[in-house]
Parts: sequence; C-alpha cells; structure tokens
Amino acid sequence: MFFMLPHIRMLQQHYDLTIIVNTDNPHFLRPHGIDVKVMPVRIERKISVIQDLKALFRLISIFRKNDFQLIHSIAPKAGLLTMIAGAVSKIPIRIHCFTGQVWANSSGMKRLFLKHIDKLTALCATHLLTDSQSQRDILLSEKIASSKKLTVLANGSVSGVDPERFCANRELREGIRNQLDVSADAVLFLFLGRLTRDKGVMDLAEAFKRLMCDTHNAEILFVGPDEENLQCKIIKSLKEFSNRAHFIGYTKTPEQYMMAADVLCLPSYREGFGMVTIEAAATGIPSIASNIYGISDAVIDKETGLLHTPGNISEIASCMSVMCKDVGTRNKLGCNARERAIKLFSQDILVKALKDFYYLLLYGKQSI
Repeated sequence: MFFMLPHIRMLQQHYDLTIIVNTDNPHFLRPHGIDVKVMPVRIERKISVIQDLKALFRLISIFRKNDFQLIHSIAPKAGLLTMIAGAVSKIPIRIHCFTGQVWANSSGMKRLFLKHIDKLTALCATHLLTDSQSQRDILLSEKIASSKKLTVLANGSVSGVDPERFCANRELREGIRNQLDVSADAVLFLFLGRLTRDKGVMDLAEAFKRLMCDTHNAEILFVGPDEENLQCKIIKSLKEFSNRAHFIGYTKTPEQYMMAADVLCLPSYREGFGMVTIEAAATGIPSIASNIYGISDAVIDKETGLLHTPGNISEIASCMSVMCKDVGTRNKLGCNARERAIKLFSQDILVKALKDFYYLLLYGKQSI
C-alpha cells in the first residue's frame, strides 16, 4: 500500500478519492499527509471461501452505495474480488494492475485453476495495467487478456523510484555495517523481500555457501518478513558459514540496507517487474537476478547487473564470485544501474503516466 503514496497524493488533488484496504486503522494515511476517505474491507491473501465471499458482498455493497466512476485494484485476490464486484455493480471504468502471476511456476490443475482466476479478473475489468512489457507479452501469449485491454505505463513498474530517498549515503552505509558487525572491505550481498521459496532464498543460501568455499571476504544480509519460517533452514544450510549471514525482519527503511550493501540478489522464480532491483540501482548497486520475465525488464544483463537461470545454484554462485573478485565490473554495473533507474523509472515519470491514463479514460484526452 505504501508504495502507492505518491500516486495517492496526486490523485487526491484531482478527484474525490476513496481508499478501500484491509486495515484496522482508517486514519493510517494521515501521518503521511494524506487525508482521504478510507473504508476497511478484510481481504485475506490466501484463499478463504467464507471470508472471500464476505469481502465480495461488502465490496458490492460499497460500490452500489457510492457513485464511483472508476475503480482500480492491485494484488491478485483484491483484483479478482474488486473486478467481479465492479462488474456486478456496473462501475463504468474498472482497472486492475497485474504485478506478477501466481501460476507462473505452478503446474497441472493448480496452474490451470490460477490462470482461469486471472482470466476472470481480466474479463471483469475494462482496462488492465501490467508493470512490465515482458509481463504484458506473457499475458498475451497465455491468452489471459486481449492486447486492447493491456497497457504498460511509461517504461514499467507500478510506482517508480524516488531518487532522493534511494541514493548512496556513506554515513548510513557505515552505520548499518557497524550495527551488523560487517567490515568496511567485506562484499555484502543483500536479499530484500519476503523470505519464501518462490523468491529463491534457499538457492541463494546454497550459492553463498559455495562462494564462501572460494573466498572469505563476503557476507550476506536477508531483510524481510520470514513468511515460511526459512531462517532456521538457511542457517542450517550455510553450516560453518552461518556466522556470515544476518537477518532483519520487516523494515520501513529498505533504502538504508541497500546503501549498506554492495550487490542486491533476487533469485526469484516469478516477478511482475522486480522493483527492488530498480530501488537498489538508484542507490548505485548492481543486481544478481533470475533471467525471467519482469526481472529482465528491470535488470539488463552485463550492463546493470548479472542474470542467471532461475534455480541454477552454480550460476548464482558464479555471478556472486564475479561481483566479489572484480571490483571494477561491480562499480561499473552499479553506475550504469543508477543512471538507467533515474532516467527510465523515476517516480515522477510514473505518477504523471498514471495521471495521464486516468485523464484519458475519464475525459478522453491527455491531462494538462
């Protein structure tokens, strides 16, 4: 939700805006200088038939009582329920934003079922956004939606990156490293996101262990909520090198850990865009990431980072070794990454793109 704050600030200046979100605090946006109507609706991430039906009927009730011209959803479950409720309530403009496909690395009946969920979401929507061109291509090739419905705003991503927040800062770098007891000359690899198997964290741990058999000047930091209780498994996997691993839970200041790191790692099996790699790029560090749709839009191989086959631990370890041993290449990739992030994915670009998109749908012309 918080990554949408720049968009919300812009939208409240031009429209009568209502935010529908799973929260117990309807005033949670006020500390951020945003005073809009917030309506709590409990929508669970996982499938819960009874709770999902309650949320659906609650949304239908809200939509029928309010004269909304446009609704806009993000996230798979919220998108499905919002688009169905919007279609039933005959909301004129119904936008859903795809930010990755949960069926991408599934198979069999599960993949078929999840694909049909996305198809239903797309069917009920009048317009669809994707946060990368390669994701749009996948949705077209898998026949999830038609090309007329699918749009990529600007160069991709949902919210863009704030270059003033995500930037190099020597003082913060030294402070975080001191807190972690990481020496100034150590190469610090960073994973930032939900600790889940789909994100490839177990592959990353095994690759780091192999790296440590070849060098002793590296450490690794995992930042994010441990949703699958993987920390103990990671420590066990690292064996005698577990003292080189550090763990931080959920954080509201991811930029500080990026400033402290030398390389971001995203060995994910599925991503809509890989926004974390762009944020890291803005701080001036390159990425090692899976060569999959979405990420390949965010990281240019051998230009702003290094890409590897998803799940290929040997390739991940090899990329980590290059970043450890070749400081010149690492620094060059980092400089290129920052330049590209600011040029193509600045927050201002994405905010204006959304403003223009809304204006075109509502008024049939470009915004002023």
